Amino acid sequence: MQISVTDFENSWADQTRAESYSKLEFPNTYYLAYRDLPKIIQDHTGGRSAIDFGCGTGRSTRFLKELGFNVTGIDISNDMLQIARSFDKTGDYQLVSNGIYSHLGNGKYDLVQSIFTFDNIPGWENRTRILIGLRDLLNMNGKIVCLDSTPELYTNEWASFSTLSFPDNWNAKTGDIVRDIMLDVEDRRPVEDIFWTLDDYYKLFDCAGLSVDSLYKPLGFPDEPFDWVSEISIAPWMIFVLSKKRIRIDAATNKDKEVQ
Repeated sequence: MQISVTDFENSWADQTRAESYSKLEFPNTYYLAYRDLPKIIQDHTGGRSAIDFGCGTGRSTRFLKELGFNVTGIDISNDMLQIARSFDKTGDYQLVSNGIYSHLGNGKYDLVQSIFTFDNIPGWENRTRILIGLRDLLNMNGKIVCLDSTPELYTNEWASFSTLSFPDNWNAKTGDIVRDIMLDVEDRRPVEDIFWTLDDYYKLFDCAGLSVDSLYKPLGFPDEPFDWVSEISIAPWMIFVLSKKRIRIDAATNKDKEVQ
């Protein structure tokens, strides 16, 4: 069943869960989310100015700082931001509203990073509005690096997650709620995410005026120091590298035309 923006309650708005999540670094399946990011970011971006969208408790923001970026973490949860500031006293963390980011400086940033954030954002219109706001923050050569769960995450077992208790996940369509249990934290209450297919991600990015430059699906390696479950053969994460669509005026029609 698809849900509206107002019906969905973000699991991470819960203070107890936020504090539990804040203790995570990069264990098990989460390691695959971050392992390849330094090279992906290096290969696709230049400059050092960055926004970390949906920074939560600041793990992803601290990650970018360690890569040498001048980064501002933004989130809609003040509770999360307070935890982030407690971990990173010198960090720049700002409370924002969905889709309203122009005060941060449109056309200013080399990189907008979004890690796991869209797993918790319902609604086509809502997602599109947010992506347009993030797109406008980019400079001419800027990139959005967007990492989210693959559809397969919700129907397999993992080093960091279990989905066995949620057979309804198998029938999920874009916009539906799916559930899993995190195994790396003390809080074992089910986590609710928003399911989104790969094809619909492409449609979403197109609606927001973004082009997909690259797509990565990291797999685990047998020699890595983790007890992989599905990670060697099935990717839990997908990493999109996005850029603004290039538009020019067609002299013949005097209308905007996308540059291929």
